[in-house]
Amino acid sequence: MKKILLSLFLLMMVFGLVTGCSKDTGEKVYVYNWGEYIDPDVIDMFEEETGIEVVYDEFEQNEEMYPKIKAGAVQYDVVCPSDYMIQKMIEEDLLAEINFDNVPNIKNIDPAYLESSKSFDPENNYSVPYCWGTLGILYNKTMVDEPIDSWGAIFDEKYSGNILMIDSVRDAFGIALCYLGYDLNSTDEAQLEEAKALLQQQYPIVQAYVVDQVRDKMIGGEAAIGVIYSGEAIFTQRENPDLEYIIPNEGSNVWIDGWVIPKNCRDKENAEAFINYMCDAEIALKNFEYITYSTPNAAAREMITDEDIKNSKVAFPEQSALDRCRTYSYLGEDIEALYIDKWNEVKSN
Repeated sequence: MKKILLSLFLLMMVFGLVTGCSKDTGEKVYVYNWGEYIDPDVIDMFEEETGIEVVYDEFEQNEEMYPKIKAGAVQYDVVCPSDYMIQKMIEEDLLAEINFDNVPNIKNIDPAYLESSKSFDPENNYSVPYCWGTLGILYNKTMVDEPIDSWGAIFDEKYSGNILMIDSVRDAFGIALCYLGYDLNSTDEAQLEEAKALLQQQYPIVQAYVVDQVRDKMIGGEAAIGVIYSGEAIFTQRENPDLEYIIPNEGSNVWIDGWVIPKNCRDKENAEAFINYMCDAEIALKNFEYITYSTPNAAAREMITDEDIKNSKVAFPEQSALDRCRTYSYLGEDIEALYIDKWNEVKSN
């Protein structure tokens, strides 16, 4: 009898009926995220702990991601857009409501960020905050005449050939609008035309239009000034102590990127399992330490042991700096098209 039971047990082991999850369950979750926006070890850990294989793709801009989700050519289970794009996707009925019974780790997210998310997800039904930060200027203190505190520096001809401008329509126009004293969510065509003219005037003095590449170029001293996201700035300062990050006096963008589930996802429960895992305090801390973008996970922030990072004004700016910043709003299809047309005019100089 014991031999029979032992044989049955061994068979059950072989077919995975006694063991926990394994990587051979055949289950998958399809994830679409920003480049270098997760610790690769976290993906391995998720696969080991859940038995769900992660099929992972990357994008550089919201505007690159959106058409793929809209077309539905690839069925992703989890995507990580920014605030205004989440709002757009909600309005276009592209997202599924999240079943938070399957995301108990939502308790770790600081309520302040859930409240902020209501500006683009009014009932917090469709998104879970993943990272947040600001847009600002990174400059090399050895390559500029004096400390920088204004967007004016990136429009200054004396830095011609030494400016890295961000290759993003909303960010570029947001910067120009802020510098001109306008709302970064402006829908006034005259104001947008003025912003376009400013960006066209800047075009000849720009060394390159970049997104992720700004990090390596600034570390290597290839430019004096670059427009950069705060998380990237933290990384660059570790590699090059001559670099300084500021939120300009005229104001800027404060953003939240969040996990969402497209309506045409392949497996909603696997998507929710992935989101829940990302909200685990230790996992959120691991991601924060790897990607250096600010975490909205209160439990993870409490676990930060590096006092310099924990108290960093780049990672966690003072309220007075945040008061100068605004989130982007989705402005409607017609205004969005207007922004894109004007941006194409800038880039076609």
